[in-house]
Amino acid sequence: KFFPGKPYLNRGIGHQTTPQMLVRFRQDVISLKPKVVVIQAGSSDLAGYAGPATEGTISESFMSMTELAKAHGIQVVLASLTPVCDCFKQLTERRPPGKIIGLNGWLKDYAARSGSVYLDYYSALADGRAIKKDLTVDGLIPNDAGYERMAPLAEQAVSQALGKK
Repeated sequence: KFFPGKPYLNRGIGHQTTPQMLVRFRQDVISLKPKVVVIQAGSSDLAGYAGPATEGTISESFMSMTELAKAHGIQVVLASLTPVCDCFKQLTERRPPGKIIGLNGWLKDYAARSGSVYLDYYSALADGRAIKKDLTVDGLIPNDAGYERMAPLAEQAVSQALGKK
């Protein structure tokens, strides 16, 4: 609903980790032949949904997805992880703010090195190191107000990526 009239497809699946996304990347991205892919992931990895994960294993999945996309002529937008808060339930224990910030730093650097676009959702949603309580439904997932802040940033990033062709 935040992109009316746009030919966007959302292939995101909640609670999936980057290795799980990589496994389905060919069918859910490459076979659809988009001009741009926005990759937003990492929070479920940090939470350990598929077992322990390190910044190294997470970054390798991001690199593989980016390389696959670029090899097929698809421009890449790497979106930051969003902040979390303990405002409704304990979330930062499994998703430490320092690790989120560290992974976002790596993503920003890798986007520059790989010729991708970095999409900074974190700064738009954060109050210090936590998501603003009025922008989330549960301390993790943005609410409509959060998505309203994110949508124009996504549009700008997609436009920037299209300009790289």
